[in-house]
Amino acid sequence: MLCGISGEAPQEPVVSKKSGVVYEKRLIEQYINEHGTEPSSGHALTTDDLLAIHSSRIVRPRPPTLTSIPALLATFQNEWDALALETYNLKEQLARTREELATALYQHDAAVRVIARLSRERDEARDALSKISVTEATANGEEMAVDTVEGLPEALAALVDETHQTLSKGRKKRPTPPEWVTSEDISAFDTQSSNSVPVAQASSLDVEGSYAALGGLKGEAAIYSVDADQVERQVPVGEPVTDTLWTGSRVIFATSQGSIKVYEAGKETGSLTEHSGPATGLSIHPGGDILGSVGADKAVIFYSLSEMKRVSRAYTDASLTACAFHPDGHIFAAGTTSGVVKLFMTKTLENVATFPLGAPVQALTFSENGFWLAATAKGQTTVTIFDLRKEGDAAVAKVLETGGAVQSVSWDYTGQFLATGGASGITVQQYTKSSKKWSEPFRNSVPAVAVRWGVEGKKLIAANGEGVVTVLGVKN
Repeated sequence: MLCGISGEAPQEPVVSKKSGVVYEKRLIEQYINEHGTEPSSGHALTTDDLLAIHSSRIVRPRPPTLTSIPALLATFQNEWDALALETYNLKEQLARTREELATALYQHDAAVRVIARLSRERDEARDALSKISVTEATANGEEMAVDTVEGLPEALAALVDETHQTLSKGRKKRPTPPEWVTSEDISAFDTQSSNSVPVAQASSLDVEGSYAALGGLKGEAAIYSVDADQVERQVPVGEPVTDTLWTGSRVIFATSQGSIKVYEAGKETGSLTEHSGPATGLSIHPGGDILGSVGADKAVIFYSLSEMKRVSRAYTDASLTACAFHPDGHIFAAGTTSGVVKLFMTKTLENVATFPLGAPVQALTFSENGFWLAATAKGQTTVTIFDLRKEGDAAVAKVLETGGAVQSVSWDYTGQFLATGGASGITVQQYTKSSKKWSEPFRNSVPAVAVRWGVEGKKLIAANGEGVVTVLGVKN
C-alpha cells in the first residue's frame, strides 16, 4: 500500500472516499489546502472526504508454503516470468516508438525539402519581378506605365513608315473588286461542306487562299483544304494552341505555355519563347516581317520573322487576350482582361488611346477602311464599332446586336461585311456607305469558335470546338 503522492508506504494512511486512492495524511492535507482538488483525478476534495485507514499491528507469520525450498523456487519462477513479460512489453513498445520516430523524421525531411523548393521558386520569381520596374503613370491610378519599353530598330521603324504611307494612300482610291461578293450573294449563303478535322478542342482558325489552319487545346493542329474538303496535313504542335495565324508560307501558333511556333511545309522552322505565361493572341504587320503577340503576362511583343528574334516589347497594367495590327500597320491594338482596348504606336509601343468595353476582351479586328475597330467582350452578345478618329463616348460608332455570345469577328477585304461567330451561330453585318446604315443579310445557327472570310468573300470558313470545319457559300 503506497501513497499516491510520494509513492512510499504511508506512516498515517488515509483513503479518498471519491477515488479510493491511498495517501499520506499530511501530504494530502497540504495538497488540499493549496489546490482544493484530488491529485489523481483533479476533482474537488476536502479533508472531510478523507477516511483514515487502521491496520492490525500484529505481524502474521509467512504462510507455510514459503518455508520450503520448492515453494521458494516456484515463487522466484513466477517473479522471473513476470519480469521477462515486462521486458518483452518494453521492447515491443520501443520498436513502435522507433517506427513512429522514423515516420516523423521522414515527414520532417519532406517538409524541409518542400520549403526549400518553394523558397527557391519565390526567390526566382522575385528576381524576375525585380527586372520589370513598374511605376504609376497617372495620379488617379487608372493606367500604369512600364519602364522597360523597347522601340523598334531603325530598319523596322522605317519599314513601318513606308508601309503606312503606301497603304494609306492606296486605300483611299481602292475600288471594290468587281468579282467581290455582294449582299445578295451573302443572303443566299448555305452550307457547302462540313467536315470533322482531327483537332480536339479546337480554339482558333486562320485562312490563306483556299486553305485553313486549325489549332486545338490538346496540342494538335491541321491544314484543311477548303476546295477539296479534306485534311491535307496534321501538325503535332505539342502544346495547347491558343491562336493561329497564316501568313504567306508560314503557319504560326501561339500556345498556352508562352511559345510562338512557326511552321513551313508542316515542319517547325522556329520557336520563340519570350512570354512568361500563356501567349493569347497573334497578328502580322502588313509589311510582312513584324509579328505581334500578346499574353497573360501583360506583355506586348514584336518579333522579326526574318531574324526570328524579339525586336520590341512593352508591358501593360492587365493581362492581354487579343490583338490586331491596323491595316496600315502604324497602330497595334490589344484587348485586356480589364475590359479595355489599348492602341499602341507600332514604332514606339506608346499607348496613345484606350476604348472601354466593360468586360474582358474576346476578339477585335480593324476594318479595311482604316477608320473602324470592331471589338467584343466575353459573354457579350454585341459587337462594338469604335471610330478611331474620335475619343471618349463619341468614339462608339455603332453597337451591333447578334443575338448570341460572340467569340470571333472578321472583317472582309472591302470593309463592307463583318462576320461574327459564336455558340449560337454565325451572322454577317453589312454597312452600306451610301445610306450609312447597318443591316444583317445573313444569319444561321452553325456554332463557331472562329470564323474567317474565304477568297473574294464568297465563302465563310468556320470551326467549332469539336473540330468540325463548316464552309458556307453560294451553292452552284
